[in-house]
Amino acid sequence: MKPRLSLLTLCLMLSACGSNAPRPDSGLAPPAEWQSPHTKDAARSNAQWWTRFGSPELDRLIEQARAGSFDLAAAVARVRQAQAGTVIAGASQLPEVKAAANANRQKLLRGNGYNQLDADSDNKAVDYFDASLTASYEIDFWGGKRAARDSARFGLQASEFDQATVELTLLSGVASRYAQTLSLHEQRRIAELNLANAQRVLNLVQTRFDSGSATALELAQQKSLVAAQQRQLPTVQQQAMDARISLAALLGRPVQDLAPLQETFERLQWPTIDSGVPSDLLSRRPDIARAEAQLAAAQADVRVARAAMLPAVTLSANFGSGANTAADVLRSPFYNLTAGLVAPIFNNGRLGAERDKASARQQELLENYRASIVDGFADVEKALNSIRGLDEQRQWQGEELAQAQTAFNIAQSRYQAGAEDLLTVLETQRTLYAAQDLNVQLRLSRLQASIALYKALGGGWQAL
Repeated sequence: MKPRLSLLTLCLMLSACGSNAPRPDSGLAPPAEWQSPHTKDAARSNAQWWTRFGSPELDRLIEQARAGSFDLAAAVARVRQAQAGTVIAGASQLPEVKAAANANRQKLLRGNGYNQLDADSDNKAVDYFDASLTASYEIDFWGGKRAARDSARFGLQASEFDQATVELTLLSGVASRYAQTLSLHEQRRIAELNLANAQRVLNLVQTRFDSGSATALELAQQKSLVAAQQRQLPTVQQQAMDARISLAALLGRPVQDLAPLQETFERLQWPTIDSGVPSDLLSRRPDIARAEAQLAAAQADVRVARAAMLPAVTLSANFGSGANTAADVLRSPFYNLTAGLVAPIFNNGRLGAERDKASARQQELLENYRASIVDGFADVEKALNSIRGLDEQRQWQGEELAQAQTAFNIAQSRYQAGAEDLLTVLETQRTLYAAQDLNVQLRLSRLQASIALYKALGGGWQAL
C-alpha cells in the first residue's frame, strides 16, 4: 500500500510542475514610427472615445447598442462556453471520484437452476446489495493533460478578446452609421434649399418669358433643373431611411422603435487623436490579442497530440462492500488497487496524422497572427492618411463653397437685371449645389476617419 501511495504522490507532483506555454513570437518587428503625419501631443486615453464627439445622443445610442446587440450577446455566450471548457480541461489534473450503489434480484422462473445462477429450486429468488467508492487518475507523464488545460485557457482568452473585438466593431459601427444618418439629413436639407432656389429662379424666368424677355429654351432649361432637384429629394430620403434602418439593427431593435434623431450634423465634432507608436498597437488591439491567444492554444494542442502517441499510466482505487440484505451492505468492506499501462502500437497512422494536423493548424494560426499585426499597422496608417488628406481637401473646399455661393448670388442678380444670360445662372446653381453636397460628404468622411482611427487603435482597449 505504501509504495502505491508514494507513486501517486510523485505523479501529482510531476503533473503540477511545468511552466506555462511561452508567448508566441510573430517574428515581425514593428516600425519605429508611423509613416503618415499625426499629432503627438494629444491625450493618450481613448477610453469611451465616442464621448469626445460631443454628442449626448450618440452616447445614448452607444449604451443602447451595448444592451441590445445580439452579436455582442452571442460573443458573451461564447465566453461562457470557453469558461466551461477550461473547467472540463482542468478536471483531468486531479483524480476522478465516483460513488455507486446497486441493488440486484435474481429469480428462478422454473427448473432447478444452474451453477452460474445463484437461485435454485429451493431458493428461487436471491437478492444482493453493494456500494462502492472509486477513484481513478491518469498520470500526466508527458504533459498532455496540462497542455489540454493550457489550450482551453488560451481559448478562453481568445473568446474574451473576441468579445472585445465584437464590441469595438459594434460601437464604431453605431458611431459611423449615426454620423451617416445625420449627414443624409443635412444633405436632404441642402437639397430642399436648392430646390427652393431653383423654383425662385424658375419664377423669375417665367416672369421674363411672359414679358417676352426670356426664350422658351431658357424656361425649359430651368424647369429641367427644378425637376432634377425634385428627383434628388426622394433619393436622399431613401438613403437616410436605409441608414436609419441599419442603425436600428445595430441597436438590436426594429426601426419603428428607434426614436427620431434630434441633433444636427453640424454638432458632431472630431477630436485630436494621438496614435502613439506602432509597437504599442500589439497590446491595444483585441483582434491581435485574440490571434495571439489562438496561436498559443494551437501550440498547446500540438503538445496534446504528441503526448497521445506515448504510453499512458492509470491508477485506480476501489473501496466497496456488499451483502445479501440491505441492512448488511456495509458490513463486508473490501478494497482494490490497480495500475494500468496503455501504449499505442498500431492505429494506421491516426495519431501521427493528428499530430501533423495540429502542427499545420499551428502554422496556419501563426500566419494569421502575423497578418493581423500587419493589417493593424495598415489600418492605422490608412486612417492617419485619410485624416491628413481630408483636412487638406476641406481647407480648399471651404473656399470653393464660399466662392460658389458668391458666384450664384451675383449671377442671379445680374440675370434679374437683364445683364446675364440664364446659362450662367444654371451653371452657378449646379456648382453651388455640388459644393454644398461635397462639403457635407467631406465632413462625414472626416468624422468616419476619426472613428476608423479610434477603431484601428483599439478604442482604448488594453491587454491585461
